[in-house]
Amino acid sequence: MKQIDQMRRRAARYLDVEAVQIAPARGVFSLSFDDIPASAWTEAGPVLAEHGVAATYYVCGGLCGGVNMDRDQFRVEHLQALHAAGHEVGCHTFGHTSALRMDREALRLSLDANAAWVAERLDGYRMTTFAWPFGDATVGAKRMVRERFALGRGVRDGVNAGREDRALIKSVGLESRRLPGYDLEGLMAETAERRGWLTAYGHDVSDRPTDYGCTPDDLDRVLRLARAAGLEIQPVAAAWTVARG
Repeated sequence: MKQIDQMRRRAARYLDVEAVQIAPARGVFSLSFDDIPASAWTEAGPVLAEHGVAATYYVCGGLCGGVNMDRDQFRVEHLQALHAAGHEVGCHTFGHTSALRMDREALRLSLDANAAWVAERLDGYRMTTFAWPFGDATVGAKRMVRERFALGRGVRDGVNAGREDRALIKSVGLESRRLPGYDLEGLMAETAERRGWLTAYGHDVSDRPTDYGCTPDDLDRVLRLARAAGLEIQPVAAAWTVARG
């Protein structure tokens, strides 16, 4: 099964690519949070407000009020508050299920359920961008994501510049298990020099994060580095418009 999953991930990376040109007038940076642990709002929200920037929160309605990776997940009032503060809400499926574990009909039902769940709680709000749970994409799922969303954000490292796959936009992980391996200052400089688009994703935010989370100081640092590099900071949907020139 593991080998088959690896083959399907590789096929999605190289097959059925709808290439788009990423060429903003100047470099762009986007910050996003997947699943929405409660701390991604209660702890990260004040950091974002201090910097005066908006992020994208990729929501799974089925996780609301629950626990994931031993961390409390968002409540409806968190979602409504971050939306009211001007942050983007994006789709992450309803139940946080890998595309490798769903056929086309199951994926359709999950996306429909998440869209209805969010619209009911955010006065008809329509999500326009998508992030793949676990970074897992399949060729068939990519087609459905392109039909329903402006883009799909993945988890493959790198700066988006030149021709990129609309259904698998690159993103770097702001995760305690990965942050030590990044040259964040170098990534920001590369984004500015290439006039590209750098996206980053995180999960929980605390002084003692999970392997998949980061600290408030990490967020502060990455936003300061983006500013210092002269990057425009926008949530994913707004950056998508800017990035295509």
